[in-house]
Amino acid sequence: MLTQDQIKKYEDQLLASYAMKSSATRGRAHMESEHAYRTCYQRDRDRIVHSAAFRRLEYKTQVFVNHEGDYYRTRLTHTIEVAQIARTIAAALRLNADLTEAVALAHDLGHTPFGHSGEDALNELMSGHGGFNHNFQGLRVVDYLEERYPDFPGLNLTWEVREWIVKHSSAFDKAVKIKEFRPKEAPTLETQVVDIADEIAYDNHDLDDGITSGLLKESELEKLAIWKDIWLDISRKYAKIDINKKKYLIIRSLINMQVTDLIRETEKRIVSLKLKSCADVKKSRLKVVSFSSQMIALRKPLREFLKERLYRHYRVIRMSNKAKLFIQKLFEYYVDRPEALPTSTQNKILRDGVRRVVCDYIAGMTDRYALDEYKKLFDPYQKV
Repeated sequence: MLTQDQIKKYEDQLLASYAMKSSATRGRAHMESEHAYRTCYQRDRDRIVHSAAFRRLEYKTQVFVNHEGDYYRTRLTHTIEVAQIARTIAAALRLNADLTEAVALAHDLGHTPFGHSGEDALNELMSGHGGFNHNFQGLRVVDYLEERYPDFPGLNLTWEVREWIVKHSSAFDKAVKIKEFRPKEAPTLETQVVDIADEIAYDNHDLDDGITSGLLKESELEKLAIWKDIWLDISRKYAKIDINKKKYLIIRSLINMQVTDLIRETEKRIVSLKLKSCADVKKSRLKVVSFSSQMIALRKPLREFLKERLYRHYRVIRMSNKAKLFIQKLFEYYVDRPEALPTSTQNKILRDGVRRVVCDYIAGMTDRYALDEYKKLFDPYQKV
């Protein structure tokens, strides 16, 4: 029988000295007794998976709005892919895979419907009232908005998972400075791994979805060195392969190449920085988990290509503009008529103010629910 205490001993024996051990957690905001067979990070992971916010990710957009097709990635499939990539990296570096997975599964809980266009719309609508940031919203979700337990609000996650939610950073995400989480300290290596795993996942899987949609052409991709070499290699090995299988093999190879480079480069940095403990990681002014300079150079043209040819494609821009219109109309309607909100939502207005409550309500919607609400409120022939 493997108990929680035995798992902690296992971590001490097998994980690297600079890994975050569950025995060293700064704990939870509300005291709870330990579980007999799960560590604190395993419990965090399970609480996140069972949360309403996590389930709603199934119908929240990655790039393509939900009704555009059920073969495109959603926030849920993206999150699962990030967790899989992050666990692989964490295991190779002898980091705490349970913490890494919990952090990966939580990383998009604060996202709005309609992807980043939904965030932009809410941030504009909340200007002068605290704005909108999906990291901060993720913290509100796990600390306050989730209602599952009688003894405390939210999910009562560990300090380390909550720290990463606010410190998560990428091309699309900005860290939030909150005094409780010591903004000047670097996050743990486990959380740095998730930041990069997120980038790997959305770059390569947006590429996959872009090709599937027809918005991106393989002939254009062949001009990119990172794509061309793999494409030529697979074309030589499998001359008569189906085009969809070829695409899958190329995407898989791209991910594998980047993950391998990341692991090797990070190992070099750990040695050169002489990291011996989590405290050393926290003090480091240099980002430890990183690609090599060669891989950064290879990835840059691909990311620029995605930005110009996919994210700025006229069809994606149209979807984005429509999404902003839906959210703007819903927001203004609810702010002017808060009595139209569900009773449980109205009850929070006295504490949080009408605009923040409306913001929370809309941010928690799925694409499908937001579209249904729009029809109910503005289409006279729809039942309310």
